[in-house]
Amino acid sequence: MPPTPSSPIVAKKENLWINLICNAILPGFLLERLSKEAMLGPVWGLVVALTLPIGYGIYDLISRRKWNMLSILGFVSILTTGALGLMKTNAFWFAVKEAAFPLIIGLAIPVTLKTRQPLVRTMLYNDQVIDTTKVQHALDARGNAIAFERLLSKASWMLAAAFGMSAILNFGLARWLLTAEPATPEFNAQLGKMNWLSWPVIVLPMMAMMVYALFDLLKGVERLTGLKAEEVFHQPPPKNQNA
Repeated sequence: MPPTPSSPIVAKKENLWINLICNAILPGFLLERLSKEAMLGPVWGLVVALTLPIGYGIYDLISRRKWNMLSILGFVSILTTGALGLMKTNAFWFAVKEAAFPLIIGLAIPVTLKTRQPLVRTMLYNDQVIDTTKVQHALDARGNAIAFERLLSKASWMLAAAFGMSAILNFGLARWLLTAEPATPEFNAQLGKMNWLSWPVIVLPMMAMMVYALFDLLKGVERLTGLKAEEVFHQPPPKNQNA
């Protein structure tokens, strides 16, 4: 019996919520809870908190053959927080650390426009969701490739503004909440409260700005390509009628 042709390997799609939980939410929660002397203490609390972004990053690398940037950022963020706590650093530097990560990402977004892999293509114009090949053919056919690059540039600056706003809010929230002496139960409690408050206070407004940037980008793509909204996205494969 002749061998049947193997079906193409499709890259496994990432679950955004599991990604956020393993790399952002749980590590901060575990660091705050387990660092207490009655639990594991600051050193082992830090070690346990770091295992989540490390473990998820390794799993994602094996399953999708890609480095998970959120795992790397989560690892560095938790490591920096733990290190600052162990050194009993002034609360001001915790605020600087909280602002530094979104600020670095925000600055990197427009800078990478001139590189082979602009961050805006990873965050918004992603080939896993958008049929970039079809879009590019439509742009070339209409002679709108240069106009599309300007559209991507505009989306990049909108993303950069969202991360810049996040940096300012992070710094302000940290300065407002972190008033106790570092390496004390009160400071750990304040740190945990900051981790939870950062979601409604910081993440939700930033996500709203990112959604607006995506909406603006998609409307521009429709205008420049003549494609309808549903044609811009990857279509699901047809179901096997013989199954």
